[in-house]
Formats: sequence, C-alpha cells, structure tokens
Amino acid sequence: MDPSGAVIVVTGGASGIGRALAERFAADGAAGVVVCDVDEAGAQAVAAEIGERALGLACDVTDQAQVAASIDRAESAFGPVDLYCANAGVGAGTDEHTPDELWELSLQVNTMAHVYAARELVPRWLERGSGYFLTTASAAGLLTQIGSAPYAVSKHAAVAFAEWLSVTYGERGVRVSCLCPMAVDTPLLHAGENSGDPMGATATAVVKAAGQVLTPEECAEIVVAGLREEHFLILPHPEVLEFYRRKGSDYDRWLAGMRRLQTMVGGAG
Repeated sequence: MDPSGAVIVVTGGASGIGRALAERFAADGAAGVVVCDVDEAGAQAVAAEIGERALGLACDVTDQAQVAASIDRAESAFGPVDLYCANAGVGAGTDEHTPDELWELSLQVNTMAHVYAARELVPRWLERGSGYFLTTASAAGLLTQIGSAPYAVSKHAAVAFAEWLSVTYGERGVRVSCLCPMAVDTPLLHAGENSGDPMGATATAVVKAAGQVLTPEECAEIVVAGLREEHFLILPHPEVLEFYRRKGSDYDRWLAGMRRLQTMVGGAG
C-alpha cells in the first residue's frame, strides 16, 4: 500500500495520530485525504493546512448514516476510497461499575464505527478487487488496559474485527492492518490523568511507564512503513510483540505479572 496517488479517509483526524496520518499521507502524495472528526472545525483546519487535496468533514462515527455519507463525500470529491483509517477513539470509563452509557460509547466509537465503515466499503472493494482498511486499536487490544475495562474490551473487539476482515476477505483483495501502539503523545493519552479518577490516572501511568512515549509524527512514519509492507500488526513499540508472546506462551504467568504491575502503580484490585 503506497499512499502516493491514493484516496484516503482518516477518522479522528483533527488531532493526535489521525492528524499526523492525514498530514503524512498528503506529504507522500495522496491524491485526496478526507479528514473526518466529530470536531468539524478541527477537521477543516487540518484539511486547510494540507491544501486542495484535502477535505475536512464533520462525522460522528457512532452514526452509521454519517459514516456512509463521509465515504460518499470522499468518493465524490476524489474518487474511490483506497485506504480507510478507522482511527477515531475514546478512553471512557474505568471498572465494571462504569455507567452503561460510557460502555456503549466505548464500544460504539472503538469498535462499531469500524463495522459501520466496513459495511459501506467492503462491497465496493470486492467489486473493485482491492481496498485497504487500517484499524487503530491499541496495545490494550492485544494485552489489556489496567485502569479501564471499557477501553480494554472495546480495543480487543477492534482487533478481533480486523482479524475477521482479513481472514474473510483477504483472498478477495481487501487488505487489513491493525495499529496497536502503547503511549503516543495525544489528548487521549492524557485523558486519564486529567480525569480526576484514580483508576484513570493509573491507566495513563501504566502506559507511560511501559515504553517510550512517541510523537504522533513518529507513529505515522511507522504506520506508513507498515502499510507498505502490508503487515497486519503495526507495532510502533516493538516490545508489545514480546509482551504478546509472553501472554500467549504462559497466560497464568502473564496475568500474575499484570496483577503485580497493577499493585505497583496503585490500581484497584
């Protein structure tokens, strides 16, 4: 997957990883970059900075009609979508007592938004014989997230859906990658420590302590390299792969280690 000449949609594009991806794709010669975000002004500002090859749209990814409309607008402006980056995400809630509405928000933004996009795009891509879906999940989707059950659960589901897309449609031209970073210096990273909730602060502390805090631009560079190689897992923090191997090789030992880590950082349990 080469961004040069491609038509690309990026959700959650007004800030953080999404913004860095949109800017990087444009710099690499994308034919059109559609920046989608619930923050319409932010999306339009990013698109304006990129220039005439970009379009900024308001899009609430929890609304299937809005997702469909954004894809249609992208194709009207630039042509068929080659790469869809399901990047919008939220970090809401802490434990099992998190209110239902926050569980629903997490699942809608972090998982169902990907389903809504796939419903629109996969039939088009199967007809064309090609298309690329990039899921922004998280290392939490492969491991877990101390301090936030809704985040861990919804990101696991995002990884599972990306796997399913690849298995089901990979032989028919639909390629899939799943971005699973740890700490990237974005508003989402700092949401927990600014929430005033001890478990939220714990979630941020664990992620920061686990590895290097990357800039969004560093993450975007790694994403582009991963797309060019068409790797399913794109891991900006290489240590995630080792953690994942340890989890798979001895689940009980891994769980015990995570419980110790939670105790060390002062989390509930």
